Amino acid sequence: MSRSLRPLVARIDRFDRRLSTLLGRLGPPLLRVAMAAVFIAFGILKPLGYSPAAELVMATGEAMAPLMPVAVAPMTMLHLVGWWEVLIGVCLLWRPLIRLAIPLLMLQMVGTFMPLVLLPQLCFQPESLAPTLEGQYILKNLVIIAAALVIGGTVRAHGRPRSKPGDETESASANTSGRRS
Repeated sequence: MSRSLRPLVARIDRFDRRLSTLLGRLGPPLLRVAMAAVFIAFGILKPLGYSPAAELVMATGEAMAPLMPVAVAPMTMLHLVGWWEVLIGVCLLWRPLIRLAIPLLMLQMVGTFMPLVLLPQLCFQPESLAPTLEGQYILKNLVIIAAALVIGGTVRAHGRPRSKPGDETESASANTSGRRS
């Protein structure tokens, strides 16, 4: 590398490190608040009767009825799912309850993916097996699961990234590459 470019590269590297640190600090708490807002907002729509997912939730409840130990009316199922989602959102807002929010969210996700198995005609286009709008709505929950894993990974780190400059991970990468990354 040319000597004249070294100061520029060093400045870009410092900026990149600062930006990465800032994003690592802000990202997890913002992700947690954003997820909470989505769960509370979309959840409350269900018992209030304004959810565009109401028909899908009730149809899934009807399809799951033979698998359930207790009969639950479709409208009751809709309300239960809605309040469950609100509870997840509230638990995400209060840090001590993140450990409760994550398993509640994962259980909710099991139900969310049920239409893919129980109601494939609603989730996939018959001529191509491409997902319908409902199928896309369900499949995007993979992002929510990944976000929940990120949030769950912060319960001991108080919202900060676990690795810090000079920790074992960075030292190991420095040893394998011959320079600090």
